[in-house]
Amino acid sequence: MASHPSKRRRLSDDGDDGGSALKGAKVQKQFFKSAANWNLENDYENRPRKGKKDKKTKKKAVDDNTNGRLPIKAASGTWVSQEDGESVASDAEWLEGEGDAEEALPDETEAPAPEEPRIPEREQIRRAQEEMAKIAMQLNEEPEEYPGAFKSLAKIGESPLLSIRKLAILTQAAIYKDVIPGYRIRPAAEDPAVEKLSKDVKKLRVYEQSLVTGYQAYLKTLAQYATIPPAKGEKLSKRISSIAISCACTLLNAVPHFNFRGDLLRILVRKLSARRPDADFIRCRQALEKLFREDEEGGPSMEAVSLLSKMMRAREYNTDESVINLFLNLRLLSEFSGTASHDRADREKEEGLKPKQKKVFRTKKERKRMKEEKAAEKVMAQADAAVSHEERDRMQSETLKMVFATYFRILKERSPHLMGAVLEGLAKYSHLINQDFFGDLLEALKDLIRYAQQDEEGTEEDAEEEEDDEPTARDTSREAMLCTVTAFALLAGQDAHNARSNLHLDLSFFTTHLYRSLLSLSVNADLELGAKSLHLPDPDSSDADGRRASKVNIQTTTALLIRCLSGVLLPPWNIRSVPPLRLAAFTKQLMSTSLQMPEKSCQAVLGLLQDVIHTHGKKINALWNTEERKGDGTFKPLAETVEASNPFTATVWEGELLRKHYCPKVREELKSMEKNLKAV
Repeated sequence: MASHPSKRRRLSDDGDDGGSALKGAKVQKQFFKSAANWNLENDYENRPRKGKKDKKTKKKAVDDNTNGRLPIKAASGTWVSQEDGESVASDAEWLEGEGDAEEALPDETEAPAPEEPRIPEREQIRRAQEEMAKIAMQLNEEPEEYPGAFKSLAKIGESPLLSIRKLAILTQAAIYKDVIPGYRIRPAAEDPAVEKLSKDVKKLRVYEQSLVTGYQAYLKTLAQYATIPPAKGEKLSKRISSIAISCACTLLNAVPHFNFRGDLLRILVRKLSARRPDADFIRCRQALEKLFREDEEGGPSMEAVSLLSKMMRAREYNTDESVINLFLNLRLLSEFSGTASHDRADREKEEGLKPKQKKVFRTKKERKRMKEEKAAEKVMAQADAAVSHEERDRMQSETLKMVFATYFRILKERSPHLMGAVLEGLAKYSHLINQDFFGDLLEALKDLIRYAQQDEEGTEEDAEEEEDDEPTARDTSREAMLCTVTAFALLAGQDAHNARSNLHLDLSFFTTHLYRSLLSLSVNADLELGAKSLHLPDPDSSDADGRRASKVNIQTTTALLIRCLSGVLLPPWNIRSVPPLRLAAFTKQLMSTSLQMPEKSCQAVLGLLQDVIHTHGKKINALWNTEERKGDGTFKPLAETVEASNPFTATVWEGELLRKHYCPKVREELKSMEKNLKAV
């Protein structure tokens, strides 16, 4: 089939239509009328030119027209001449290029964007405060409705102004402390994919994930700020690093159960690695002490002890003594029922058998109901995040192993500034030490005493050569007494004395060393002073409060001496088994040393002898009564052993001098001791 030809539109009539011809003539007449009013020269002058202009041409006068160039008006308002190569041949060419010129006009004459007005710093702070207050109110009222508020807070904290950043981290700490729930939020990947969730549950999970994401980013920000070095002349209370550490301490004590607890602990442990304690150091130490005391689960304490032990080992134990004393705040002293060493832990076996219970007949329906109740109780315990006793004991045993491992490494390193804290800690935890660990521990204590004697002899020989150097803070006599106290506390803390024959524990080395050091201790000028300095600690300082709370390595030398003598002469595990020669030798030596001691130390020694006379009066009564005893030879106060001193050949004549002592309390103690002696 033939297709019809396409119709063509007629553009104009041949003149048959009179109306169309009249209309075309009218348009043409109107065009010429408007063209007569065109001012082509003016438009030509105002037209912008393309291309680069010569600098010399711009400097010429306006009336310079020697080269036949027309002057034009530039955008700056000055008249400049046009170059020859850019002249237009005719008006028709100018009309053709008019559209191009109009398109190029905005590019050439575009003005620079106006600068935004600078907001004063005070106004920026005020706006940031208002914005953070608004976000805080929203999260306080309905936190689940605003999951994006945490990102908004973080964005405000990215301000270049330091004041706004400080306000932002403080505000975030307060908000997270209030909105963090009492449970740990699991990752979204753990949710089963086929689980159907309601609208409310989906909404809650979106909020929880945004909370966890924002909290993690906030802790990273705190870690960055905590490591910023202080600026010159900046006060400690106004440093952003100090504010970040304070926020980390607050969050650790407020929400230790929540996610990313390890990030908070790393911030605090990094600060505790400093050698010189400051206000931030003390704040971190107090936060960890509170965490250890209030930890009922055991997980946070185990994680903190692990980080502390790794930090001290990496720094080769060049840390402050108070960091070691943190271990004494653990709840192991009152809760853990087993024993441990540096490599293993043993649980205490249950004594006796459980009594047999009478079998009760139950129907099948009752047994099924009881089984369902047990399953429901198990689910409820998991929902409440309750920690079982077995899990808590496991965490505490791991914690105790790490504590003993740290103590034992320090004993091997023989760090002088940490020795007091370690020995005091071992004495405190003596009832938790495994008996198999006693042998190695006592050998380490003996080595410490031997090295202390060698170091003391070496320092006496080189004292003249090192007069200009700074004096060392090491006190070898104090270290030796701490070793003796720890050795006797190990036996007093548990039933280790029952297995002495199997373990071959011999404490005669410590007894002999204590006896030989009594005369040198009596003439020590610092006998009644503490371990830190020649003055008592400031009672108003926070550091002194921490030492009083821990009561570690703050006792005077006299107090340590009395503890050692009590362990030797009045052992709590078998008080009647002390031989008479040892009692007589120590009694005679103590009466001689009391003449050189200060008044308070003299009172303490006489009080101890009063207890010894009350307990072992019949064994040492012969020292005061010369008529009813037999003895050959002479008394040797500088003998190598206690038994070789031959004490029953001597007489306690020092009491006659003490009767005339200048202190009335010393005279009263002597009268009380002699009164007990007569009653024997």
